[in-house]
Amino acid sequence: MHVVIMGCGRVGSTVAHILESHDHTVAIVDQNPEAFRRLQPGFEGSTVSGVGFDRDVLIEAGIERADAFVAVSSGDNSNILAARVARETFGVDNVVARIYDPGRAEVYQRLGIPTVATVRWTADQILRRLFPEGAQTEWVDPTGTVQLAELPVTAGWIGSPVAKLEDASGARVAFLTRYGDGILPSADTVIQDGDLVHVLVRTEQVPHVTQVFATTPEVKG
Repeated sequence: MHVVIMGCGRVGSTVAHILESHDHTVAIVDQNPEAFRRLQPGFEGSTVSGVGFDRDVLIEAGIERADAFVAVSSGDNSNILAARVARETFGVDNVVARIYDPGRAEVYQRLGIPTVATVRWTADQILRRLFPEGAQTEWVDPTGTVQLAELPVTAGWIGSPVAKLEDASGARVAFLTRYGDGILPSADTVIQDGDLVHVLVRTEQVPHVTQVFATTPEVKG
């Protein structure tokens, strides 16, 4: 793939090197030429000085042949504007924008522009682990009908297989976080104390699934 990145901060430069290590071509755009110093000496991609939502700048970065566009500058408005230009003007379907305001992030997510919120997201994750209560939406598809959510599971489910949890709730367990590691469970994987359960569920079913996860399952004798 050819990927255009707007913003050569810590995130942008890191993403650029990771993409390049996977044999993708990269062009990175930043208003400040000094920002390119963050790139490692072996970086083989192109650097373009300028505003990341300017048509000529994007064309110089190869947006017309780009398979993906990443907007990770320090400004929410700039990131969203650049993402929209990449998608609507140049037809790049695979775009993602970093947004500091989680309220905006949710709005643009529903408009079909995948977003990544930063500081607030991190704070929410910390609080989530301190006070697990209710569903925590982690991703929503562009139509808003399906979401990936982290839900707390009552202690009564500990020792139950994933299949039992899915049968009772109608949700699909996408993965578990256990001791900081992600686990792709099988139907026989047993829920352990401390597991964080991430499920794929239709949005209208979230209240039902939350209730099921919060209720101790019946023991059939």
